[in-house]
Amino acid sequence: MESVKKFLEKEGEMAISMDGLPDKFFEPFIMKGIQVDLLEPGRIVCSFKVPPRLLNGGNFMHGGATATLVDLIGSAAILTVGTPSVGVSVEINVSYLDSAYPGEEVEVEAKALRVGKAVGVASVELRKKKTGKIIAQGRHTKYLALASKL
Repeated sequence: MESVKKFLEKEGEMAISMDGLPDKFFEPFIMKGIQVDLLEPGRIVCSFKVPPRLLNGGNFMHGGATATLVDLIGSAAILTVGTPSVGVSVEINVSYLDSAYPGEEVEVEAKALRVGKAVGVASVELRKKKTGKIIAQGRHTKYLALASKL
């Protein structure tokens, strides 16, 4: 039980290193190294090599990093349609189908499925760039804040 508590509370050496992190470091931490390969209305294709900082204890890309990529790149695909607001996430789901390993090149394709006045929906797929094998598929739904009528 104590080891679970230490894991969750990040006590000891891990806590010291985490205390030194800057505010709002999370998005740059995940997105560093992303290369935009294609950008068009409603569609984005990006690629990156899996860096050591995004690995889990099993030495493959962490599911949380994958979910964050679905969030951020899915949001960007919605923005390419010309929405006036970035909105807020209502739902994100991810199906994990394979693993990505250190140094492996991954392609991320995000498509805006629907962008209306109040809701935007994007699909995001992560694939092994070399083989095209799907690593994960996600869907991101956002509430696009409506302009005030006041």
